[in-house]
Amino acid sequence: MAEFSAADRDGLLSLVRKVAGEARPGEQVEAYAARSQGVEVKVFGGEVESLASENVEGVGVRVVVDGRQGFAWAGSLDADVVAETLAEARDNAGFGTPDEFLGLPGPDEAADPGATRAALDLWRAGLLSTAADDKVALALELERAVMGADPRIRGVRTVSYGDGASQMALANSLGVEATSRRTVCSISALTLAGEGVGTRTGYGFSVGREPSELDVAEAAAMAAGRAVRLLGATQPKSRRLPVVFDPLVASSILGVISGALNGESVLKGRSMFATRLGEAVAAPHLSIVDDPTNPEALGAAGYDSEGVPTRPVRLIEDGTLCRFLHNVQTGRRSGSGTTGSAVRAGYTSTPGVGARALHFQPGPSSPEELLRRAEGGLFVQAITGLNSGASPVTGDFSVGADGLMIRQGALAEPVREVTVASTFQRMLLDLEVGNDLQWLAGGAAGITLFVPEMTMSGS
Repeated sequence: MAEFSAADRDGLLSLVRKVAGEARPGEQVEAYAARSQGVEVKVFGGEVESLASENVEGVGVRVVVDGRQGFAWAGSLDADVVAETLAEARDNAGFGTPDEFLGLPGPDEAADPGATRAALDLWRAGLLSTAADDKVALALELERAVMGADPRIRGVRTVSYGDGASQMALANSLGVEATSRRTVCSISALTLAGEGVGTRTGYGFSVGREPSELDVAEAAAMAAGRAVRLLGATQPKSRRLPVVFDPLVASSILGVISGALNGESVLKGRSMFATRLGEAVAAPHLSIVDDPTNPEALGAAGYDSEGVPTRPVRLIEDGTLCRFLHNVQTGRRSGSGTTGSAVRAGYTSTPGVGARALHFQPGPSSPEELLRRAEGGLFVQAITGLNSGASPVTGDFSVGADGLMIRQGALAEPVREVTVASTFQRMLLDLEVGNDLQWLAGGAAGITLFVPEMTMSGS
C-alpha cells in the first residue's frame, strides 16, 4: 500500500469545490468524494485461505432545488464522469418529493461548537507502510496462539486480519467544506471447543489504528476462554433473577437503544422515546452520550457526513431524556437543529442519522463488584434473536442467551438456550453500569451492565 499523499488529499478537495461551484441560481449542490484502500486476510490450518486488497474511489453529488433532492454517484473521479454525475443528480432532482426541510447546511448550521478544540488525529501511517506479508503473519500468529491456548480448543471457524485507510472531502455551494482521513485495523478469531452437539464457540478480537496496536495474545485468550468456559452447558429452570451482560452483548443492546434515540425514527413515531423528551426515562445515575470527538472511539470523526462539525451529544443525562440525534433535515423538521449526527455509507448514499461513539457513561462499580451483587444470577455472554426480539419502537426485550450462572461473585456452571426478557423501559430504570468502558469497532461501545431482575426462561 502506498500512503495517500498531500496532493491526493488536496486533489479531492479541489474536485468537490469545483462541483459545488457549478451550482446554478436556485440550486444547492454538494459533492462528497472519497478514496480508500483495504486488505483482508483469512487463514486456516496454518495456510492463507484468502488475501484480498481493494482500492476504491468515487464521488456522490446532491442537488436540491425547491425542496426536491436529486442524488447520483459514480465509482470514478475522472473529470468527465464527475460532470456526468452532477448532470444526473440535477436531472433526478426534478423527480424528488418536495420537502420544505430538505437542504444543505449553511455556514451557521455548520459552525463549530468547539472551535478551540484540537483536530482529531485518526491517521496512522504505519498501517499503509506495513507489508502485506506482515499482515498475513499476524493472522497466522493468532491462529497458532488460539490453538495453543487450551487443549480443549479443537479448531477455528475463522481467523482473519482486516484493515482500511480512507480519506474524504466534502464541499457545498453554501460555502461549507470538510476533509478527513482515518485508519483502522483488527484481528479476530472464532474458535471451536468440544465435540458434536456439545461444541461451543468463542469470539476474540483486537482493534486499533495500525498493526502495532493489535494484541494477538489478548485476542487469542479471549477467543479460547469464551469457548471453553461454555463447555458442558445445560438448560436451567425458569425463574426471575439478576442478570449481568457482557460488554460485547451490552454494545449490541446499546445499538438497539440508539435506534430509539435517532431523530429520524422519532419523527416517524417509531421510537419508544418519541413523546418523552424532557422526562425521566432511566435511573437517576444513568447517562448515554454520543461523542465522536473522543479520539479513542474507533468511530470518531471531526465532521459528520454533511460537513457539520461533530460534538458530544448528551442524549440521556442523569436519567432524563434530553436530546435526539439529528442531521440537518431532521433537525430542521424537529425545530431543534442538527447535532452533527449525519452518517452515510460513503459516496454511494445520501446522509441519514446515526451514532458514531455512543456509550453509557461509566459508573463507579467494577465488573467484579457487579458480579458479587448479582449472586445467584446469570452472566450473559452471547445473545441471539436481537433483531426480532428487541424493539426500539415498543421497548420489548426478549432474546436467546448463553452464559454462566453466578456463584459467590464468580462465574460458575455454564447454561445454554435460555431466554432473558424484560422491557427496555424497565431495564433502563433499574440498570447499573460498570467502569470498564471498551471502544469497539462500530457506533456503540461495550461496558458491563447489571439488571437486578429479569425473567429467564429455560427448561
